[in-house]
Amino acid sequence: MRQSFWPVVTILGLLLVLWYGAAIWLNAAWTYDKATRSGATVTATSLVADTWAQKKPKLPAPHQVAVEIWETTVLKKVSSKRSLVYHSWVTLSATLLGFGMGTLLGTLLAVGIVFNRTMDMSVMPWVIASQTIPILAIAPMIIVVLNAVGVSGLLPKAMISMYLSFFPVVVGMVKGLRSPDQIQLDQMKTWYASASQTFWKLRLPASMPYFFTSLKIAMAASLVGAIVGELPTGAVAGLGARLLAGSYYGQTIQIWSALIMAAALAAALVGIIGLVQRVTLRRMGMAS
Repeated sequence: MRQSFWPVVTILGLLLVLWYGAAIWLNAAWTYDKATRSGATVTATSLVADTWAQKKPKLPAPHQVAVEIWETTVLKKVSSKRSLVYHSWVTLSATLLGFGMGTLLGTLLAVGIVFNRTMDMSVMPWVIASQTIPILAIAPMIIVVLNAVGVSGLLPKAMISMYLSFFPVVVGMVKGLRSPDQIQLDQMKTWYASASQTFWKLRLPASMPYFFTSLKIAMAASLVGAIVGELPTGAVAGLGARLLAGSYYGQTIQIWSALIMAAALAAALVGIIGLVQRVTLRRMGMAS
């Protein structure tokens, strides 16, 4: 525990030092401009104090972001439209729905690709090609098409999340289902195991480490998809909406607080998957 604790603290401290230094560098121009117009002299102390306390800085200082997060989480009611908890829940709903759909779609495609040569030759190239399309280009198209057929709200954002999250599941599960050695497959044949028995008793258990690894990537991608899906819709709720509103009004502190909240949410979701992975693999007798 100690061996993993201190490196993390050291890196975090270094990042904070660099962040504070970058805030001075990027915000100094405005400080000097104000001093020139007022005829004041900028000292080192006043420079640091001003660059770390501007209302609309180019780069907010870490403590400014921390105060904003505290005020919009702890000091605001969860139901308030200014609460980051409320906006996080809106984004989380689309994330989980898209993640679930992406996991199901990716798993089904992987099973088909592994057990059907036609799907392997035809579907897999299209799965790979689908990820070459920028999500910022396809997101508005998905939303417009779904709105045209009367589908709006949570589902369009979930579809975008699914689009990003199904790919790592497909790749991971295909690799996992094909991971058993040929000698293991031959052993199953000597026991007269059917294709379904080979799948449930050998291929699926062997794919679990790959499956959980792909789920971690898929969860992070799903969250990105949910946030991106909120941008072209003009959403009034969600972390994407907070980012959009902050960019409209130059509220960089609001933008950074939403970014930090999104990163914390992604870390928590990936951590939950990691916990489930350790418990599952331990019960299966595998090293997690």
